[in-house]
Amino acid sequence: MKLFSALYERVMRWAAHQHAPWYLGGLSFAESSFFPIPPDTMLAPMSLAKPKKAWSFALITTVTSVIGGLLGYVIGAFFFPYVEPILHNYHQWDKFLLTQALFNEYGFWFIFIAGFTPIPYKLFTISAGVLNMAIIPFVMASLVGRGARFFLVAGLMVAGGERMEKVLRKWVDIAGWLVVVIILIAYLLTSP
Repeated sequence: MKLFSALYERVMRWAAHQHAPWYLGGLSFAESSFFPIPPDTMLAPMSLAKPKKAWSFALITTVTSVIGGLLGYVIGAFFFPYVEPILHNYHQWDKFLLTQALFNEYGFWFIFIAGFTPIPYKLFTISAGVLNMAIIPFVMASLVGRGARFFLVAGLMVAGGERMEKVLRKWVDIAGWLVVVIILIAYLLTSP
């Protein structure tokens, strides 16, 4: 089933749109605090479509991600009583407690590593707010971690160029379904 190749083609068209940087910034902001789709899904094709603008796309993604992370921080600091029932309903409470324990132990480094990994960043931004992490270290760790990740994505797309685009186009359906299977298995293994 070629579901992901059709989505890939659509994202490539969106990436060339004149307002694409605004969409990228909005997606990046939202993902850091409440939205589930990572901005890499738009950053990578935009960097492939317009390689001369890849570094500015990475900068937009980084800055808006950190600003969105501050919203996640505010959610954790001031609105956590409203978020907690959602974590319980979706069986995420144990993961949240683990995140908090690691956060208490590693602080700055935990945010730095979280910003670079594909782990949902919103878990860390909300935890930082709940635990009242100092804002300056939070912002600095976020800038470095998220920036490293997004500039790496942009750099890989620029370096790979047309070859990378051909590889993505060829394997996008298999990779997409593989991710779906991994998510499903992870869900089944972690649900009560």
